[in-house]
Amino acid sequence: MLIDSHCHLDMLDLSRHENSLDNVMAAAHDKQVNEMLCVCVDLKAYDGMRQAAERFDNVWFSAGIHPLHMDKSAFDRDHLAALAADPRVVALGETGLDYYYSTDTLEAQQASFAGHLALAGELDLPVIVHTRDAREDTIRLIREHGNPDSAGVLHCFTESLDMAKAALDLGYMISFSGIISFRNAAELREVVKAVPLDRMLVETDSPYLAPVPYRGKQNQPAYVAEVAACVAELKGVSLDTVAEHTSANFRQLFKRTRV
Repeated sequence: MLIDSHCHLDMLDLSRHENSLDNVMAAAHDKQVNEMLCVCVDLKAYDGMRQAAERFDNVWFSAGIHPLHMDKSAFDRDHLAALAADPRVVALGETGLDYYYSTDTLEAQQASFAGHLALAGELDLPVIVHTRDAREDTIRLIREHGNPDSAGVLHCFTESLDMAKAALDLGYMISFSGIISFRNAAELREVVKAVPLDRMLVETDSPYLAPVPYRGKQNQPAYVAEVAACVAELKGVSLDTVAEHTSANFRQLFKRTRV
């Protein structure tokens, strides 16, 4: 069994799936992708995200504010805490820092990230972290505001091995997406080889970043099987081994999924 640890089901263009999320779920099931975590990027969009997929009992949810959505949804501790009371909300995020696309909201990004980290510690929930071109500040804020007992995951990891090691030392997991299959991702594949199997997750980040051989198409949870297969090849292990480890890691990190 595989688990897509990060997807955005509410953002899929369902016209490509006969206008039905059921078809997306059936395609995932056919690839033995039996669970997924649907991730929030904007608190104002949370209800719509939840309603889009809540009828599927194999879908979990997160609540948080993406650093590139600061203009749409400011950090609101009480609102976030209220959403986190839902037992199907298994993490806060995605939150974090993005200095690649936005440098004019750095203070707001950092304050929001710190707020997510602090609240997650209080609620004993993990944090889903987006980080791009902000290595030092991401690790610094985790050290200053994070709770090592709840920790979290650096999702869709594209940064350096040194950053991965720093995050691992802080109790975080590293999640890899279809980017690892891209031709120009040789350095990232070396990170995959270095990160222990018992500290990694696999994801699609769908509808974005479809892996080879689907690159250029809309991504979907079924394609996490391709990500896992790439990890298996890089690690020199079977796909079943990757599935077993990453599923166990998912349960370990997202405690509320242990039902």
